[in-house]
Amino acid sequence: MTISQVSRDGGTIAYEVHGEGPLVVLAHGMGENRASFRHLVPRLVAAGYRVASVDVRGHGDSSAHWPTYAPAEVAGDLLAVVRALGGGPATLVGSSSSGAAVVFAAADAPELVNGIVQLSPFVSRAKPNPVVRLGQAVVLRSPRLFGMFHRTLFPCGRPADDAAYRKEMVARLRGRMAAVRGVVEPVEPHWTVRAPEVRQPVLVLMGTKDPDFTDPGAEARAARRFFATAEARMITDSGHYPHADQPDATAADLAEFLAVTARA
Repeated sequence: MTISQVSRDGGTIAYEVHGEGPLVVLAHGMGENRASFRHLVPRLVAAGYRVASVDVRGHGDSSAHWPTYAPAEVAGDLLAVVRALGGGPATLVGSSSSGAAVVFAAADAPELVNGIVQLSPFVSRAKPNPVVRLGQAVVLRSPRLFGMFHRTLFPCGRPADDAAYRKEMVARLRGRMAAVRGVVEPVEPHWTVRAPEVRQPVLVLMGTKDPDFTDPGAEARAARRFFATAEARMITDSGHYPHADQPDATAADLAEFLAVTARA
């Protein structure tokens, strides 16, 4: 395994590349790292793609401390990776909190991005009650508690290697919880403000049992409506991380989308 790095103002962004073909760049959600896509990457490589899985700033092997973790800056990180790999264009896939970043990237540099995929994106700004806010504040300061929370996002079953992955994830979060809080801190503009500027094709993928949403299907359709050209699809019997708990179904939907974007 070879880990590459690209320099950004404030630190370095780590990424790992596999395969040959049109470029696909994967960005994980809060608290995770590029290994979140360990089951998806080989499937996309087998389908004929060059896949770069990125450690979002503050996570994994990327620099730990940054002045900001705003999605617009994460977007710049992803575009820097695309440039480092020859300028693409690339299809960008953003999971959970990174679903916002891929929107900014597509709007800011359409010449580098030929399509985007939002996996389990957050459309509305949550307004938790004081008790929930207190619980969130505690969880987002403790790697161990975050690991326990992360486990609840797999209501339909977990990958066979989930325990080992989560143990390593928690260990790698020590000293990095500020980044976890940072990627979900409310900032303006929200990605939905920039979404109408995106002219590339968009795919929204959501698990039918995603516990982060009261109605996952409604959330997916709400995300789709912000874009000029978009489709929303549901992954049956999947939670918040379809690429982990249903990698075959997720890869199949992605391959169909990539046949239009990456091979255009």
